[in-house]
Amino acid sequence: MIPRYYTRTLRRPPSSISTLLLRSSYSSTPTSTPQPSYKPLTNILIANRGEIALRVSRTASAHGIRTTAVYTVPDRLAPHALCTPHSVNIGPPSAYLDVEKIIKAAKDSGCDSVHPGYGFLSENAKFAERCEQEGLLFIGPPPSAIEQMGNKSESKNIMISAGVPCIPGYHGPNQDPQYLLSEATKVGFPVLIKAVKGGGGKGMRISDSPLNFLDQLASAKSEAVSSFGDGTVLIERYITTPRHIEVQVFADAHGNCVALGERDCSVQRRHQKILEESPAPNLDPTIRRDIWEKARAAAIAVGYRGAGTVEFIFDNDTEEFFFMEMNTRLQVEHPVTEMVTETDLVEWQLRVARGEPLPWSQEQVEKKMNGWGFEARIYAENPDMNFIPDSGPLIHLKTPTPTDTVRIDAGFGQGDIVSSHYDPMIAKLIVKGPTREAALLKLRKALEEYEVVGMSTNIEFLKKLVVHPAFVKGDVETGFIQKYREDLFKKVETPSEVFAQAALSVLVNQNMPQAYNDPFSVGGGGVGYTRGLQARKVFFTEQKGGGEDITARNVEVAVTQTSPQTYDVVVDGKIAFNNITTSLSSPTKIITFYPHTRLDTTVVRDEETLTVFQQGKKFTLTIPRPAWFDKALGIKKPAEGSVLAPMPCKVLRVMVEEGEKVGKGGALVVIESMKMETVIRSPKEGVVGRVVHGVGEMVKMGTALVEFVEEGGVEGGDKAPSP
Repeated sequence: MIPRYYTRTLRRPPSSISTLLLRSSYSSTPTSTPQPSYKPLTNILIANRGEIALRVSRTASAHGIRTTAVYTVPDRLAPHALCTPHSVNIGPPSAYLDVEKIIKAAKDSGCDSVHPGYGFLSENAKFAERCEQEGLLFIGPPPSAIEQMGNKSESKNIMISAGVPCIPGYHGPNQDPQYLLSEATKVGFPVLIKAVKGGGGKGMRISDSPLNFLDQLASAKSEAVSSFGDGTVLIERYITTPRHIEVQVFADAHGNCVALGERDCSVQRRHQKILEESPAPNLDPTIRRDIWEKARAAAIAVGYRGAGTVEFIFDNDTEEFFFMEMNTRLQVEHPVTEMVTETDLVEWQLRVARGEPLPWSQEQVEKKMNGWGFEARIYAENPDMNFIPDSGPLIHLKTPTPTDTVRIDAGFGQGDIVSSHYDPMIAKLIVKGPTREAALLKLRKALEEYEVVGMSTNIEFLKKLVVHPAFVKGDVETGFIQKYREDLFKKVETPSEVFAQAALSVLVNQNMPQAYNDPFSVGGGGVGYTRGLQARKVFFTEQKGGGEDITARNVEVAVTQTSPQTYDVVVDGKIAFNNITTSLSSPTKIITFYPHTRLDTTVVRDEETLTVFQQGKKFTLTIPRPAWFDKALGIKKPAEGSVLAPMPCKVLRVMVEEGEKVGKGGALVVIESMKMETVIRSPKEGVVGRVVHGVGEMVKMGTALVEFVEEGGVEGGDKAPSP
């Protein structure tokens, strides 16, 4: 008998939803029972991009509903723009936020409805109103609910009236900085500064003292204006050991409202989630049910309709929970709920939007719940550099094999470009098991099977996170990463076999005379290579860490070919592997039999950089570039004492002037990339010699932002500091 948890993730309805969605209000079959009149759905415009656009399109298309995509110029070749023959170019990168362009695209394409996805316009009440005005069915909650819940100050007042507990703080209209400082002092530090129309961690800052409150306030307001067009903030007591627990709710137009369990989203960086699970671990059943009931009360209080998420802060010390906010849309992490409830929440959205009642009652939902689910967000970002976003082409991509209990919701494929204009999420990896322990093992294995080359990702960090003893026990909190930072960022020595496999891959792939003009020749353009038996030396550099914590190691690998497929390899003059047999099964896959083991290694080369995947881990090596190559191309190194841009970005604010003396850690410039602000700080004490780029300028990664002068023996750094 097949265990229950192996049943399909997306439940198929007993009758085709397309029949229900397209059914006329009149039936040709005589019947004594009046047939319900539902709004037709025939052509949905998906006002979004990436994986959520693909996700909505899959469900709609599976039920015979046509979908129309919108895309911007940078996204013209993105998968979501190519997944349907009906797509509309709406112009510049910011056009996903242009209400009138989206409405026009829907009308011109003959759409009868709009699905907003998440982010962008999904929680914009005016957009929902415009859809209604134009006769387009908005697949989401009523504009009034979006407006009430979108304003965090107003939403808290509504929740208090509905008996939902809220965090103490100031939610009023007075935005004078000194007044807000006085209110923060009344609440008591530390406090959380949060944009009233924020989300995704944007427009949010923590202030632990009156001394830094005004700086943090200015930063939060600036980011809020950039992301949401509104700099209004609220002040709340900051709970020092909180968990983030949220409830998936669903309501219809017939007065029904259900809670489809809770999700724990406590593991975060930059106030943004990276790992979610359902149900929440180590949660008392009585508290769990109370949270569900409070979430349903919150939805009912605003006359909610459709998919929504009620977020709570749970105090680990007191086991109290407080309403934080309600997201009036489908959440990024909705698949983890789909896993444990065996539902298709997008299908539910389509049913409710048409006016149908919810498919299940609360009792039926609870009977369906089974197993444990995890979702890991795969981001293009550099954890060693404080998780700064990255971008670029996906040169190589290998994912775990999807099954009924391993799911991948991706927005990109191999060869696609992750743009610096948008959120850096590449994909979501979702797994399910009968227990938390089983699901966690499955997640660990799936992460080990993931291979991404072309940009930095958080995959290696996630691998460390899911095996950390505290996480395995379910002892989570929103400060988890900072609390266990030393463990999670501990540098581990790279096995000698990694260098051996990398060297063998280079040499076997180059088993031909080398071109004299190849600057990345492993011999540096020095010694020629023929098919004869001879020794070769390959030089690698390996860097680990980020910011001021970067360490570099130079490794020499000597390879002697003793027969067509047999080699002796010596790593760093110390570790010898003799009489090993190796072969390539593809240009990137090398299989080697060592005296002690067999290794199947993937080695992907991009110019001088080699990315090595071996035994579930990723390693990055570089072949040092000959000095003459940079000189020949006229490539100049940044001036001594330069502070470099850690990513492609826009300069938002310049915090220093030429000739100004700054201390170590002092703010130099504030940059923006992928809608996130990052403060670039001074790596050392020094005097500013030159501000290279001004406010509003676009800057490439590695470009100098600020140059220091040497004064009194003080030198500037030549690398990007930690933000």
